[in-house]
Amino acid sequence: MDNENQLTGTLALAVFTAALGSLQMGYSLGVINAPQKVIERHYARSLGVYNEELARREGGNATEHEEPTDASVVMYWSLSVAIFAIGGMVSSFLVSFVSDFRGRIKGMLYINVLAITAGLLMGLSKLGTPYLMVIAGRAIMGLYCGLSSGLVPLYIGEISPVKYRGAMGALHQLAIVIGILISQVIGLDFLLGNDDMWHVLLGLSGAPAILQSLLLLVCPESPRFLYIKQGKVEEACKSLKRLKGDYDTSKDIAEMQAEKEEAMKEAQMSILRLLRSSVYRQQLFVALMMHLSQQFSGINAIFYYSTSIFQSAGVGQPVYATIGVGVINIIFTLVSVILVDRAGRRTLTIVGLGGMCCCAVAMTVGLAFQDVYLWMSYLSLAAIFLFVSFFEIGPGPIPWFIVAEIFSQGPRPAAIALAGCCNWTCNFIIGMFFPYLELNGLAHHLTGNNWSWSR
Repeated sequence: MDNENQLTGTLALAVFTAALGSLQMGYSLGVINAPQKVIERHYARSLGVYNEELARREGGNATEHEEPTDASVVMYWSLSVAIFAIGGMVSSFLVSFVSDFRGRIKGMLYINVLAITAGLLMGLSKLGTPYLMVIAGRAIMGLYCGLSSGLVPLYIGEISPVKYRGAMGALHQLAIVIGILISQVIGLDFLLGNDDMWHVLLGLSGAPAILQSLLLLVCPESPRFLYIKQGKVEEACKSLKRLKGDYDTSKDIAEMQAEKEEAMKEAQMSILRLLRSSVYRQQLFVALMMHLSQQFSGINAIFYYSTSIFQSAGVGQPVYATIGVGVINIIFTLVSVILVDRAGRRTLTIVGLGGMCCCAVAMTVGLAFQDVYLWMSYLSLAAIFLFVSFFEIGPGPIPWFIVAEIFSQGPRPAAIALAGCCNWTCNFIIGMFFPYLELNGLAHHLTGNNWSWSR
């Protein structure tokens, strides 16, 4: 049997454990969506700007779509959404340091302190000043997710057999979309997305960190880290055998030795030096463009604000349409996991972006003419679901692991940091400014464009 490409129970456990960090990231991305109106009302009460007439109607079955429109509430809500991305922007530069300081496993273990702290802050926010505690919790969770979004693909990529490296790399995105769907389902108003339980919904953001911390204690360290970074040959061999079974490790060791020798010839490159280097300009351009296209395609406008987008598109139960998007996310990420090592990264990315472009045009036409032709609303909804499908086939999962594949050992840490910062910066722009377009009445006319420029 080909032991080098064998899938063992230990390997499956290690990948599952690492992917819990991605699931936590997905939960944090999606959790802020469904209970938006409920949380805004708590913000308004805390700020002393709550509409008393609305409060009386609330006692008489006011709908959850009525919202306080005070500028301070919009500002604090936008900040609650966008501060998450600021945390990710800052911590993305620290991925290389954290991963090399004590190893991939201990790195993931240490950063769980951030996730648990963030969960506690948000879970206890009703006992203090809600908007301050939620914003603080979201900022700390962003710090965690910025580190996790680098550490998880790095660890999975280093322990995966070559034959399955693309598929296992795509599991990072699969775990993210599963986390988003979980947050959307338990965020329904009859579960946790209501006036009494919204703080518990947000507090659960830190729950996967507890399970991951326990499982990390029994997971093997990355053999590449042990051999290349620490020079521990015996420990690297033990780790390889735990991950792949009892086999001759000489071929893997020889491969890591060659990589180590190559790394020693190549100086560790700083971010500024990488930006100035003409040698890596093409690879850097590709890496940054892939992350820009992922975010400015508009996908996080769905994750953050899909409920209100579907409402403006004429959907009677927009929360359930949002959950439908989550299901589509998972199905087509699974398709990507199956195809990525067969069809190739380039093909899936081109097909995905081309399909998204066509869907964005159809979506814009449908939303623009839905008041004239009733059937146009169905066109826009179909385009939204197809848009998400094409995103998850290629532009969603591939940018997360492609950077490590196209850069050699020397410039790889700087490239990962730059790509991560690019991704989180775009995420912040979307989360911060979309509600202002919506508040000013522009979202109804520009939703099609938002989907195409903000994802």
